[in-house]
Amino acid sequence: MYQDILLPTDGSDSVERIAEHAGSLARQYDATVHVLSVVDTRNRFEGPSMGLGSDAWEDAERERAREAVEDAAGALPDDVSADRSVESGVPHAAVLEYVETTDVDVVVMGTHGRTGIDHYLIGSVAERVVRRSPVPVLTVRIGDA
Repeated sequence: MYQDILLPTDGSDSVERIAEHAGSLARQYDATVHVLSVVDTRNRFEGPSMGLGSDAWEDAERERAREAVEDAAGALPDDVSADRSVESGVPHAAVLEYVETTDVDVVVMGTHGRTGIDHYLIGSVAERVVRRSPVPVLTVRIGDA
């Protein structure tokens, strides 16, 4: 049923909980887990007095994404096959594109469970993926609401 499982990660501390679910599915179906992190190309600091320049921002984001992928892959059981990938773009769009181009069967991802003004201001990558994904999405609640 599931040959390819996508585990997108942003480097959150609760990656072990998400990897536990992805690893369990992978073991049950002898599937490969694709661990993905996205370099967010929307530089929030592009003004002349806003701090980091765009190159520094992207370099920092790429390093964060590499570390997030390694942490998540390391949290999977040893007997689970893991592919690692770092993509660039808008996070929810890059996750959905990966689903389409890699023929992923299911997505296992964390959600922070934000509500109210935090949800409005920050948005939710998980919510956007759930709403637009052509494959099932298993969400694992992480962190405080």
